[in-house]
Amino acid sequence: MSKVHVQVLRMVGVAIATPILTLSIAEAKLENSHKALVDQAWQIVQEEYVDRTFNQQDWQEVRQDYLSRSYTSKQDAYVAVSKMVRKLQDPYTRFLTPDGIKDLVDNVSGGFIGVGVTVSLDPLTREWQVLETVADSPAAVAGIQPQDIVVSINGTPTSEINPRQASEYIIGAVGSKVTVQIRRGKEFSRHQLVREKIDVNPLVYEVQETPKGKVGYIRMPVFTTQSAKAMKTALTDLEKRNVKGYVLDLRQNPGGVFDASIDIARMWMGKDRLISSVDEKGKKQNFIAYGPVLTNKPLVILVDEKSASASEVLAAALQDHKRAQLVGTPTFGKGVVQVLKSLEDGSGLVVTVAKYYTPNGKNINQLGIKPNVFVKSEDGKPFKPEPGQVLPPQSDSQYARGLKVLTRKLK
Repeated sequence: MSKVHVQVLRMVGVAIATPILTLSIAEAKLENSHKALVDQAWQIVQEEYVDRTFNQQDWQEVRQDYLSRSYTSKQDAYVAVSKMVRKLQDPYTRFLTPDGIKDLVDNVSGGFIGVGVTVSLDPLTREWQVLETVADSPAAVAGIQPQDIVVSINGTPTSEINPRQASEYIIGAVGSKVTVQIRRGKEFSRHQLVREKIDVNPLVYEVQETPKGKVGYIRMPVFTTQSAKAMKTALTDLEKRNVKGYVLDLRQNPGGVFDASIDIARMWMGKDRLISSVDEKGKKQNFIAYGPVLTNKPLVILVDEKSASASEVLAAALQDHKRAQLVGTPTFGKGVVQVLKSLEDGSGLVVTVAKYYTPNGKNINQLGIKPNVFVKSEDGKPFKPEPGQVLPPQSDSQYARGLKVLTRKLK
């Protein structure tokens, strides 16, 4: 992280005569440390944020405003930083507590300790709704499903818990227990779940038999630091099994580690430009494929409206160079890059630092990538594999069309 300049108030010539005066100085120093944390966060945005208009905000004035306030606790400073960065109206630039940073690092590392459930706050009902459960996790085994409502955790109503602090209630030591109350429709149920190490499987693969020969199917639910290694293993194994082409399933993949998408793109392409990024100073960086490729066989990529960020980097690079055809629906449209910057107390900021452009120079932010072949899912719902299931069924219209597009290219 670049050097951050923090203003420190100097106290000169103060005679400490009584305990009361000593306490006042301690309190002043404590408040100054909280204020310094706020200023450090401001400095990071000032130096790194990609939009130099700061969402049409006078960023110097914002600093003066927040440094003129009094902060009596670290929590006060945390709230102030959160509110300050919200002025940017950038959903990807956000403040993280020390625990929030740990959760983020655990997730991109491919695993975390918990019960295997992801929740979000319903904007209309203000209820905690289950987005997904990890296959074979304690939550999945207990029968908790997407769309279920989490009513309480260990007896505490979720209405009394800030969703940003959900992990503090769900995550704990391996083997420890957590009790969740679930509502599905009008039915209530209670589950005591045992926390365990959850592996966010970066990749699964299998061979699909077709009339024209074997096809390698690869599904990536997320990009983690383990994804490139897993892809290399999958491609090496599938090549040994003499597949004639590939279907890469990036549906419902929200992205993750940017570098993983670049490393994986290099496995499919020869020497060429994959993607470009432009930072807050207008400096352009090109990411290049330099080979050797692991396979030159035909490739189809499945995408949908939840394919985002690193998924779009990979899909756009291979589509623009006509290395792959995309099948499905337009992608999410996240054409910006974030980095994690630590603050002095272990908390931090995730900051948008650059925009990226496809090899053809397109900025897909808020636009997404259009597939070569547009296909909606049959029932409007995304494919959700059962525990242990790898290959989608033939009733999966997007997968079926992807296979059809691919087999036309097979010899």
